[in-house]
Amino acid sequence: MRKKLFIPGPVEVREEVLKEMSKPLFGHRSKEASHLQREISNKLQRLMYTNNGILLSTSSGSGLMEGALRSCTAKRAAIFSCGAFGERWYEMALANQVRADLFEVEYGKPIRGEMVKKALDSARYDLVTITHNETSTGVMNPLAEIADTLREYPEVVFCVDAVSSLGGVKIPVDELGIDICITSSQKCIGLPPGFSFCSISEKALEAARGVKYRGVYFDLLKLHEYKMKKDFQYPFTPSLSHMFALDSQLDSIMAEGLDNRFRRHKVMAEQVQRWAKDKFSLFPEEQFASTTVTCISNTHNINIAELNRGLAEAGFVISNGYGKLKEKTFRIAHMGDMTVEDIEELLSAIDHLLITGGIYTHA
Repeated sequence: MRKKLFIPGPVEVREEVLKEMSKPLFGHRSKEASHLQREISNKLQRLMYTNNGILLSTSSGSGLMEGALRSCTAKRAAIFSCGAFGERWYEMALANQVRADLFEVEYGKPIRGEMVKKALDSARYDLVTITHNETSTGVMNPLAEIADTLREYPEVVFCVDAVSSLGGVKIPVDELGIDICITSSQKCIGLPPGFSFCSISEKALEAARGVKYRGVYFDLLKLHEYKMKKDFQYPFTPSLSHMFALDSQLDSIMAEGLDNRFRRHKVMAEQVQRWAKDKFSLFPEEQFASTTVTCISNTHNINIAELNRGLAEAGFVISNGYGKLKEKTFRIAHMGDMTVEDIEELLSAIDHLLITGGIYTHA
């Protein structure tokens, strides 16, 4: 049986979008390819509320995250983490011999502006990374508050992992002063995995010009310069199939209306969080609960694997807790093209299993 995905990626992909990926290919050095990539970039600027350049990458978002660290850190990176994906930035820095320090908060808590200020007052750092939406804990960090803090340090490159939030919540890149804003195809955008993109400011590009060893595939400066020289083409073979789907999906997103899309995500989040508080409890601090994925404390010590087996028979799948939160939490994603009706159907199925399925391990 096909299972509807309520996991934090990959998400459900509409049949019409999948069909776009089966279109006949053309040469990636052709005028058609330039036109397609230019059109996508223009649409992404609207989605991201930015006039900054856009870079497209045939990779997951992690590739562009690594590229941002390696390309734009000349001195030292300050990496702020409230969960497993914040920690990934730090792992990337170490693996690439990028000098970096990790600043952590307890799982379930957010990164706050005063924490960032305290680190940057040391004047040791020229780059900051923030995970906007931490899917391992269900925390959505207060990006506007952090951005206000960063304004006091105009020399610092501001990098944001918006992999699981962009397209589901409004992220006004230019207004917030974000220098590199990264996302992936398989979450709020509603495409299959394997493609990512970012905005990049002139400040970030200038920082990269001062870094000697930026790698090859994810050298953001090289990608930008090649794109500008070669009419929106890239130095490496891109996934045109993903681009066909992305171009079409961006049209659908604009047709829905950005405010409507963001409102739909908010309503779904509130729906799941009300249910979670009624039946279990929220894992993150409620004020900072994510708009795209809800992390729920397993307060009744239910067997989450057994719950998912029951849900699979009904045609659904949710996520167990991530990493050290496995079995202690479970997660329900509400992103992409999911609807309020989809959420109602899932929650009804879970309620039925909680009553009849015998999945409690103890009272």
